Amino acid sequence: MSFASQNQIAFALEILKLLAEKPLKRADLAAALSDRGFGGQDLSQKIARMLKKLRECGFEIRGAPNCPYELFHSNFPVILSADQQEALAMAVYFLSDMGFSAQAGSLLQMGEVSQTQLPSTVKVNFSPPVDYSQECIEQTVQALQTRFQQRRRYTIRYRSAQGNERKWDCDRSELRLHNGTLYLFAHTPDSFLANHLVERNRAFRIDRILTVDPASQTPWGILQFPTLSICYRMSGDLGTYQPRRASDQELLRDSGENWVEIETEEDYLFWFRQRILQYGSNVRVLSPEWIVKQIGDELAKAALNY
Repeated sequence: MSFASQNQIAFALEILKLLAEKPLKRADLAAALSDRGFGGQDLSQKIARMLKKLRECGFEIRGAPNCPYELFHSNFPVILSADQQEALAMAVYFLSDMGFSAQAGSLLQMGEVSQTQLPSTVKVNFSPPVDYSQECIEQTVQALQTRFQQRRRYTIRYRSAQGNERKWDCDRSELRLHNGTLYLFAHTPDSFLANHLVERNRAFRIDRILTVDPASQTPWGILQFPTLSICYRMSGDLGTYQPRRASDQELLRDSGENWVEIETEEDYLFWFRQRILQYGSNVRVLSPEWIVKQIGDELAKAALNY
């Protein structure tokens, strides 16, 4: 291979690497290439010729007058070892079952993973309510991600499980995947408050968000979600439980009596109650008292069903 050909390959790869990072206008792309030692006369024309060649090779690079170049789709070959192919196949399997079929398809195409390589010995059952690759869901997610970057209050219109619609003002927020379902997790500063600020943290199912309004001029009032310290004791079959969640801290353990006390920092009480109630008689919440009462009332109500 001639030196000129090697330079052409390096030039093409550098263009692809730069556009993979973010869309760039021709002038910005030329400046970045010049900084990397690809300067010289007629650089702008060289870029145009190389982009034409890359498109002919199958790279989908979008561009229009006064608009940046965008690498929309890349078919650059990825050479993977057998172990890497197996890992990628498992990721594809998990994403697909979690409702992210488009993302799973992209991985399949990128790694050239065949259906026969998908794991047969691992079974998952996330059962998402929708396919998160649907265009309407993707538009909602993109709108929310823009609001997160702006860090200003915004409003959503949301339909509850009962079919009721209302608007919610959202402050600090992020996306969370919980038990196979994707949520907008947000602090709602104007919602009802009974005992603690943590009660203003709410989870909204992404597929039930009807609209995401433009950001206001009001900056987020908080940068961290309020949390509540809760202490509970695991015993019986769970007496040897080892805390593994980042929010959990072991306080005391009695191996003879077979129990362990744990303190946790929780930012969403509904999910905490769900987790604690599934442990049945093997757990007891110790504090704070109002949480103890909530759990006790819930268990008493459940006992009436039997």
